[in-house]
Amino acid sequence: MAQITGQAGVNLTNELSAYLLANNGNVTTEQLSNLINQYLTGGDKLAAQGGSITTGIYKRFGEFDQITGKVEVVTTGLWSGDTGSLNYFSTSSTQAVAASSNYYLDVYKSGSSDIQFAVTYGHKYASGSISLGNDDDSTLATKATYAQYRSILLDQTDEFFTFDSASGEGLHDSSDIYVINVARARYKETMDAGNWQLSLSGSNGITTFIDDSGKKFSDTVGKAGRIFYVVSGSTNLGQDAEATISGRYDTSGRGFGLFYPDQGLIVLNPTAIHSKIGSSKDSGSVSGKSIYSGIEYEGKNQFLLYNAIKGGADFEARRTENVSTSHYFVRATNREFNFSNNPTFTSGSSDGSFVESTFERDPKTYITTIGLYNDANEMLAVAKTSQPIAKSFDKEVLIAVKLDF
Repeated sequence: MAQITGQAGVNLTNELSAYLLANNGNVTTEQLSNLINQYLTGGDKLAAQGGSITTGIYKRFGEFDQITGKVEVVTTGLWSGDTGSLNYFSTSSTQAVAASSNYYLDVYKSGSSDIQFAVTYGHKYASGSISLGNDDDSTLATKATYAQYRSILLDQTDEFFTFDSASGEGLHDSSDIYVINVARARYKETMDAGNWQLSLSGSNGITTFIDDSGKKFSDTVGKAGRIFYVVSGSTNLGQDAEATISGRYDTSGRGFGLFYPDQGLIVLNPTAIHSKIGSSKDSGSVSGKSIYSGIEYEGKNQFLLYNAIKGGADFEARRTENVSTSHYFVRATNREFNFSNNPTFTSGSSDGSFVESTFERDPKTYITTIGLYNDANEMLAVAKTSQPIAKSFDKEVLIAVKLDF
C-alpha cells in the first residue's frame, strides 16, 4: 500500500507526461509499471505479468492461468444421498388408494420423502385393468400405459415390445410389460449401464437381474441405440471381476427384458420374470397371485411387482453425467497481496501508517477467500480456502480453483 507523494509524485507526473508526449499517447502496462517502480522504495514494486499490473485486490488471469472447456465423466450412486444401494422400500398409503395407483406406484426409500422410482404394468389389450364390465367409468389404465411407453421407446411401425429369444428365430412379441421408471432427478443424465442390479423375490426364491452391456465403471456404449437386454447375473461391484451373466432366458427361451439407460427405464417381460421367480406374494386381501396374474387382480399388477422388489431387498444402481469443468490458477507472487484493505490494517491516520509497526517493511496477510470477476467487475464465483493461508514478501501462493457446471 505504498504511496508516491511530494516531489517524487511531481517527478513521476512530469516523466509520465513526457513519455506519453514522446510516444503519441501510447504506453504499455509493462512500460507504465517500469516508470512507477523507479519511484517506489522498500521492496514495493509493481509487476506487469500477463499484460496487467498486479496490485490491489484484483489480478487479471494470464494466458496460461485458465483451462476451460474440459468435460469430466462423473459416476455417483443413483439413490438419495448419492448412495448406490437401496435395500428398504416403502409406498404412500395415500397413493395406494388413489386413482393414480391404477396406472403406477411411486416407490420411496424408507424414511425418505423423495421418490426413487415408480413401477407400472401395461397391456396392449387392457388386460389387468378394471374391466368395463365391472366399471363403466374404467379408463383401461394398462392399455394406456402400454401405449404411452410404446410411443416413447418404439418406432411407429412397432406394435409390440419385443424381447430376446433363445429359439434362434429372433425376438418374440409381448403384449404386456412391467416398467421400472427411475425418477428423473435420480438418474440426471443417464443411468450407468453395467452398474445396476435388481433382486426380485418370489416363490422360487430370489433372482438378481442386470443388463448385458458387459461394462464396468465406463461411460462408453457397448451397443448401438443405447438399448441393452436384461439378464440374470451379478455386476460383481466392489470386486476385481467383470459382470457375471447366469442366464438370458427363462425355461421357455424368453428374454427377461430391456434396459434404456438414457431414459432411466427398465422394461421387464412379465411372462419370463414370472417363470423365473415364481409367484409374488401380496400383502393385501388377495395373496399368492403370480406377477403375471393381472386379469384376476385387476389394476394391481404394479403392487405385485413392488412386492417382488421389496422382497428382494436390493436395488443397486449408479448414474453417469458429463460435467463441464474450468480450472483457474490464482498465483500470488512474493510481491503481491501482502497488504489488506481491512480498515484495521492501518491506523487510519492521514499518513497511512500501519497498526503494527513491523508491517512497514515486513507486512503479512492471510488469504481466506478467492473471488472470480468478469470485466464488468461482477462477481461470478467465490471460493473459500480450507484454512487461512499466510502471505508475505518471502512466500508465494498458488491456489487452484475448479468450477463444475
